[in-house]
Amino acid sequence: MEFCLLSPARLIPTEEVNLDSVDALQTQILQEGSWTAPITAEKDALFVMDGHHRLTVAHRLGLKAVPVVLLDYETVHVESWRAGERVTPADIFDMARSGRKFPYKTTRHIFQNGLPTCDVPLGLLYGPVPTGRAPALYAGAL
Repeated sequence: MEFCLLSPARLIPTEEVNLDSVDALQTQILQEGSWTAPITAEKDALFVMDGHHRLTVAHRLGLKAVPVVLLDYETVHVESWRAGERVTPADIFDMARSGRKFPYKTTRHIFQNGLPTCDVPLGLLYGPVPTGRAPALYAGAL
């Protein structure tokens, strides 16, 4: 599984974030000087599955690109973190298309084959906006 580099502006968030967690993650990314976990998004609609906090950090930092793994709901199971609540891919598509977001910690995406890590220097992510969905230079097949 490879990641590609996409503009954060192309990704559509589907869930609210916890701002304290965003602050802590931003500090960690800046200290490491590297992006180490790709955001996951639905391959066609570009709705964020996992990585809402990372996407918020990318916007705050003004990054032109972020590592993204593109998947679909045939290989990703979704459920709710909230007891007694049910969330389906159709619910996620409806919410995202409406421009609204689920509350923080509503959707839980379960990835059958796990997710790759990455180690992309932040300096590369401030560069020109990538075009298309070509695999990243630092992509590793996992």
